Amino acid sequence: MISVLSTNITSPLGFTTEQNYRAVLSGSSALKRHEGLWGLPEPFAASLFSEELRAALAIDGHTFFESIAIRSIREALTHTRLDVASERVVLIVSTTKGNVEWLDTPHYYPSEAAQAIAQAIGLTTKPIVVCNACVSGLSAQLLADRLLSEGIYDYAIVVGAEVQSKFIVSGFQSLKAVSEEPCRPFDIERNGLNPGEAAATIVFAKTSDRESWQLLDGTTCNDAYHNVSPSPQGDGLTKAIDAVMTGRDKSRLATVCVHGTATLYNDQMESRAIERAGLSDVPLSALKGYYGHTMGAAGVLETILTMQATDDGIVLPTKGFTEPGISGKVSISSKPKKTDKHTFLKVMSGFGGCNVAALYKKGAGSKEQGARKGAGSEEQGARGIVKLEKTHTVRLSSKDEKTLTDIYKQEIGDYPKFYKMDFLSRLAFVAAETLSNSPLKGEDSLPLREGWGGSLILFNHSSSIIADRQFLSTISDKDNCFPSPSLFVYTLPNITAGEIAIRHHLKGETTFYILPDKDETLMQQILEATLRATGTTSAICGWVDAESETNYECELSMYNHT
Repeated sequence: MISVLSTNITSPLGFTTEQNYRAVLSGSSALKRHEGLWGLPEPFAASLFSEELRAALAIDGHTFFESIAIRSIREALTHTRLDVASERVVLIVSTTKGNVEWLDTPHYYPSEAAQAIAQAIGLTTKPIVVCNACVSGLSAQLLADRLLSEGIYDYAIVVGAEVQSKFIVSGFQSLKAVSEEPCRPFDIERNGLNPGEAAATIVFAKTSDRESWQLLDGTTCNDAYHNVSPSPQGDGLTKAIDAVMTGRDKSRLATVCVHGTATLYNDQMESRAIERAGLSDVPLSALKGYYGHTMGAAGVLETILTMQATDDGIVLPTKGFTEPGISGKVSISSKPKKTDKHTFLKVMSGFGGCNVAALYKKGAGSKEQGARKGAGSEEQGARGIVKLEKTHTVRLSSKDEKTLTDIYKQEIGDYPKFYKMDFLSRLAFVAAETLSNSPLKGEDSLPLREGWGGSLILFNHSSSIIADRQFLSTISDKDNCFPSPSLFVYTLPNITAGEIAIRHHLKGETTFYILPDKDETLMQQILEATLRATGTTSAICGWVDAESETNYECELSMYNHT
């Protein structure tokens, strides 16, 4: 459980949290229709910084992605006395594509961008990038909670940022997921999402402040269903909500701030998951109608706005909603509602089967903090681990004599989807398959078992650079711009974990982190903090990096509690 020290939202609606909140209260939206932008043949609605705003936000020597992140962090820090140069402060950046418009330059790498941001604000510790598709912003906050609760750091600066580009918009268009008009979450007329740009920052402290907002609990679960389409009944999201809310009084929730992308399948799935979790009567709030889908920034931005609204006794309305177009029983409105409650749930789902639920409360130090009925302290996240044993390790490298395809044919050979994957996913897949064929020390069972609920935690440095280059080649020629949906899916590195989860029906946490280098100590700290927080007994963890098909390294290990 960690406390919020300060926040900031930098978006087309304003450069401070207060400006953004007031804009939303007034019903303002940054969504506009764009035609011919970036040479794209199809129009789309999006929330983008104007040229004037971009000029005002730009910082010399930094990309625009880095600039908005830096400005957001700096504004948040003005409301604290934090010594950012302390070794007790960590920067966690959540993004899906970061500087992808700088592909094939040194600026591309998310870890390099994170280091540039850290240096600009005076941090001395190594930054961590969370690249977990649409749930990245919530995953980053859960990581902050874990690292601070473990005592590894005292403060965490979590910044979510996203800048839109031809690369991203054309990819979503290839999936037929983008609307030409402002999106309509949960509405019967909804027909797609709107891309959005923003940066949003939360500064967390591990101290318990009875007057501050606190992150009480959070869980990540995988659908193990499909890398793009969510489980129709919302199995993964239902499981995540249940893990957070079981034993807690649901009547104390002011709202559930939902993902609400306004795509047909996501909103339907969310409605079913909310009903199945017993939250049908809790007012919902979907905020994409104001900002569009800000991707890596969404989980941070929407959490901040919900804190502000709950402070004011308001459940924010869902802009664009008129008539329900989902089958799940939910409480959603286009008008604001009053509330006297001080707790809310934030949920998100994303490509790769990821689902996250996080619970927040104002003044959580009080007796009313929403403790689980019959469950002990919130601090039980530190339960369980006496020692981690690495039971088996698989290493693959471009220096090996055999190619990945050779290994697949000789040792696996029964999963045709292998040939449809991008190289990074094939690399992780072969390593995981090899790992699964190695019995645990002293046991007959395999590390990967159907329904296994353990954690799958992957790290790298190069993100999804091979798939990014391949997708870019399909949109580089303006006269022959045919973005490939199959390639676009793999431009999210967490899809590697999604492929393994689908293959083995793994329904625990799957998270992807990007680091400046293969830091074994930091990776181990994240692994142990995850296992303590989730209470799972097993995990697959390791490094999966591929700069090219002739330059790659993978080392995956199986861990168990002893």
